[in-house]
Amino acid sequence: MKNLLKELYIPVVAVLIAIIVGSIIMLITGFNPITAYISLFIGAFGSVKNIANTLAAAVPLILTGLGVAISFKAGLFNIGAEGQYWIGAIVGVWIGYSFTGLPWYIHIPFALIAAMIAGGLWAGLIPGLAKAYTGANEVITTMMMSYIAIYFSHFLLEFGPMMEKGGTIPQSPVIKESAVIPFLIQNTQLSYGIFIALAAAIFVYWLMFKTTWGFEMRAVGYNQRAARYAGMNVPLNMVLSLGLSGAFAGLAGAVQMLGVQHRLYDSFTSGYGYTAIVVALLANNNPIGVIFAAILFAALGTGSQYMQLNAQVPGQMADVITGLIVFFVAAHRVAEVIKGMFAKKQKKEAEA
Repeated sequence: MKNLLKELYIPVVAVLIAIIVGSIIMLITGFNPITAYISLFIGAFGSVKNIANTLAAAVPLILTGLGVAISFKAGLFNIGAEGQYWIGAIVGVWIGYSFTGLPWYIHIPFALIAAMIAGGLWAGLIPGLAKAYTGANEVITTMMMSYIAIYFSHFLLEFGPMMEKGGTIPQSPVIKESAVIPFLIQNTQLSYGIFIALAAAIFVYWLMFKTTWGFEMRAVGYNQRAARYAGMNVPLNMVLSLGLSGAFAGLAGAVQMLGVQHRLYDSFTSGYGYTAIVVALLANNNPIGVIFAAILFAALGTGSQYMQLNAQVPGQMADVITGLIVFFVAAHRVAEVIKGMFAKKQKKEAEA
């Protein structure tokens, strides 16, 4: 219970301080922060439609956030969730329009599982193996693989094999009806994908905290040398952790395509893979916390438009608040590292 309260304390304080500092910035620049925050809240949660659209925006953030949180828990920095998201989207859409005659209960799982496998291989094969067996920096390798995925999608859609036949716009064909994840609330973007995201969060929590494999991944993240001394296969856990991380980012891409967009556009860009890093940090890499962190950032995105229209506060203020949240979460972690360094120094001096 004490550890849970500690995990909740840091994000809540970071959000509150970010709101206060954001208010000061608004006052200095001549805006009313009370009106701005009320408008922001109404835009995100003021009606059933607004709530549905906020939850819809949270779905890919939950799934990509879970992927990033898994890698962070294992002591690995998967910065390439955006590319893994794209790979999942490509595979999900391709299966969605290529296979005909399948019932929905086969077509949808087929596309989702294939997207997870593709995303997992994209993260686990080159970045995972390179990190585990050569010590290559996974920040660099995952980021480079992310760019490869993005440009690969351009190749596929710009008069490539996935471009709609007979069309002039670089986009894929629409997926078959049997591959569409139905909308939960009509006239909104909220699909049944929300239940996939929630189930994924529960599964990841169970995996990370209730299974031997999850314990080993966390042990490797805490201290590789101690984990190796305890008989754990550190390289294998690295590869599997990055692979699992990429699998959930790939699942996010497929769920978004099958549930919301129904086709892949060349101009399509998400940013979900990058925002997922912030979501995981705010949630302190806790899978259940990822749900609430994702909803918060989704609310900032959906509510900012109404805030701009109603309170005349630039929508970019939501990005400022997001940056402040990241800053204060990171500041706490830096303070912990410095505190740990001083503690080690004092211990060495005492032993001497």
